[in-house]
Amino acid sequence: MIKLKIDDIELIAEEGTTILETAVKAGISIPTLCHKDGVEHYSSCMACMVKDNNTERYLPSCTALAQEGMNIDASGEHVISLRKKAVELLLSEHRAECEAPCRVVCPGGYNIPLMNRHLIAGNYDAASQLTLSEINTPEILCVNCPGYCENACRRKKVDIPISIRNIKLFIAKSFPASDTSDRVNSEESIKESRKKLKAAKPFASQIGKIEPEELHQWLKECEENVERFREISDLISASGEAGNCMHCDCRAADDCRLRDLADSLSLKDPRGKIVNSPIEKKINPNTGLVFENAKCIKCGLCVRICEDSTDEPVLCFINRGFISIISEPLTEEFNNVLKKKSDECISVCPTGALSHFKLKS
Repeated sequence: MIKLKIDDIELIAEEGTTILETAVKAGISIPTLCHKDGVEHYSSCMACMVKDNNTERYLPSCTALAQEGMNIDASGEHVISLRKKAVELLLSEHRAECEAPCRVVCPGGYNIPLMNRHLIAGNYDAASQLTLSEINTPEILCVNCPGYCENACRRKKVDIPISIRNIKLFIAKSFPASDTSDRVNSEESIKESRKKLKAAKPFASQIGKIEPEELHQWLKECEENVERFREISDLISASGEAGNCMHCDCRAADDCRLRDLADSLSLKDPRGKIVNSPIEKKINPNTGLVFENAKCIKCGLCVRICEDSTDEPVLCFINRGFISIISEPLTEEFNNVLKKKSDECISVCPTGALSHFKLKS
């Protein structure tokens, strides 16, 4: 057995145990992005850095082994500063928006992208329940709103915006809530809604400059040859118009380890973005897998959990150095990868780089 200290707490660890494993067992929190229990260690994110006070060296705790007599600083000022720099570097090439522009500008903070996904999937009850649950005013704010959401809609840069306002008004009219007694006035509701949206996830990543060819990547998620509806009169027209949504939000907005860590470190998104990977959406129609390399932090978890796979093509690293990215093998098409392990890869991804194309019922 090995004796060491972490944050001045005397601990005992088994030989061959990492500093991170020792800390976790002792209830000491150390953040990680590229680490997963049971998966081979691969230090890449450097979010788990700690300092060995005896040697003045900084170590990645997910791979550095606990050694006799170590005196580890896992939460000091210099350690936190180093972690911030590591995460800032990851964010500098993380070209992604946490929230869709339509939701960001909506006075009520209505979750428009999720409503559209429910409508596309035919989950009309879910779409109506979501919309009604967000209304805490005598009437939906869309009634008197000039349509900020449609002005911000990215589809507008391609042709015309999604008829968001009319879809919301149709749902609110067709599926009225039974109890409006505890609703507040619109001005108070707007302030409260914006406050809740900001408080839920204060950190917000931005995408940076978008090239024209990159903008059209979002069209890959739109239903093909779908009729446009400016007036929404029934569920068919509502779901049909929703099918033109480009889904430029992040599906992992509420479950993103990178966002959570940036928030806990009180970081702001870097103003400039390094364009290491262009915005591109790869969609596997056989599995419903979506891969967005511009959101990838190259942690390698999706690669490592598939290293033993021999019966199907899986994701891998290609290129070298700074321009290395995760991709399908050079000899394969994306449509052929991860036919069996898509769900597993999505579950370990610390960002929204890997996700499902459609909502699962």
